[in-house]
Amino acid sequence: MNHWANQLSSQIPGVVWPALTPARIAPLVALLNQFEQTERLPVAALQARQFRQLVTVAKHAARHSTFFRDRLATAGLTASELADPEGLQRLPVLTRRDIQGAGEQLYCARLPAGHGPTGTTSTSGSSGEPVVVQRTSINQLMWRAITIREHLWHQRDFTGRLAIIRANVEPGAPKNRRNWGPPVSEIFPSGTSHLLSINTDIAAQAQWLQQINPHYLLTYPTNLAALLDEMSENTLSLPALRQIRTIGETLTTAIRERVAQQLGIDVVDAYSSQEVGGIALQCPHSGLYHIMSESLRVEVLDEQGNACAPGETGRVVITDLLNFATPLIRYDIGDYAQAGPLDRPCGRTLPTLNHIVGRQRNMLRHPNGNRYWPLVGFDRYRDIAPIRQYQLIQKTLTRVEVRLVCDAPLTPVQEQQLGKVIVESLGYAFELNFNYFERALPRSAGGKFEEFVCEVR
Repeated sequence: MNHWANQLSSQIPGVVWPALTPARIAPLVALLNQFEQTERLPVAALQARQFRQLVTVAKHAARHSTFFRDRLATAGLTASELADPEGLQRLPVLTRRDIQGAGEQLYCARLPAGHGPTGTTSTSGSSGEPVVVQRTSINQLMWRAITIREHLWHQRDFTGRLAIIRANVEPGAPKNRRNWGPPVSEIFPSGTSHLLSINTDIAAQAQWLQQINPHYLLTYPTNLAALLDEMSENTLSLPALRQIRTIGETLTTAIRERVAQQLGIDVVDAYSSQEVGGIALQCPHSGLYHIMSESLRVEVLDEQGNACAPGETGRVVITDLLNFATPLIRYDIGDYAQAGPLDRPCGRTLPTLNHIVGRQRNMLRHPNGNRYWPLVGFDRYRDIAPIRQYQLIQKTLTRVEVRLVCDAPLTPVQEQQLGKVIVESLGYAFELNFNYFERALPRSAGGKFEEFVCEVR
């Protein structure tokens, strides 16, 4: 029996045991049961199932999406020829600009029975190229199942208190719920959850967490870093906290190490996007990110479009195997990641990523034409001045804006010292313009924050 089966909450009146769930929840429970089998399938068997599903969705899209039908024709392909890695690689990648230009012709005019209703989702535009896609009820079901899979992998105690600080919480007073909310509360009894808007002042966030004393915390990496600063400066602690979960931004090794040193607990990260849902989950045994192969096929490609070897960094290209409303097949999502090893010590055969590096716009454009991931020397900033938050924005090939939140504006000497650290770290004598903010640096509409942004096209 599955280790989590005894935790199920019976929702049929009069039946306490064995647990029975209503018909609307049955597909979710069925997926969780299947996951325990599919995540340990032989690699060849897993891939065969993926391509069988891919051909099915491609044939549907070829019939009902004008854009995808034309895309296949331009590549000289039929849907059936996408039945293996070689055939799929012959289809040019789909860019965000392609999606923008396709408009309504991108979407499928019809859905198979049981896939409706559809919903429209928009990205936050953190790549600078916002897109709008349609997703089906099957896509949402899969995302809910992946969310619970992540909880089960890390054996979280659902009866604990959960604190959430993120963007989709209405600003103002904190929200308190009697359970963790969907999808957990749909099938498991759970403890209370407490929600706070990401726009709340960091000091107020820390005080709120002190009051709740949660067992689990969910937030963004940059917000977590600010909380660590606040807690350290004011000698605050969260004695009940067992684990921190991060989403929405790139989680750095430095933040992981700070949490381990300061709080003595782990950070568990999840990689997802609005367009395709859950992409990869951090393994509780190895720390690698396992790709959610039951719903997506993920490629990591070098600049020539070839698959990256383990340890190499490349573009993340995603094929959604279950979206029959919007054919996202070989979609260049705009992220970069490092391909993971072929051997998985945990026994799960789902392919892996070592880590997610960031988005294309997080790469510095050097005046000599090269692009690379910038080091910004952040670990030396606070040796110069009490800097609470920073962001570097490359405005031109030779000019960088330095945005800072400080206890007080830097003196000319401090600006000079900080500027020296920044240009040494970036590897070029950029012109630096300092810009000061009083409370916090602005985030994107989706609540995300990036420490380095390149605006040079």
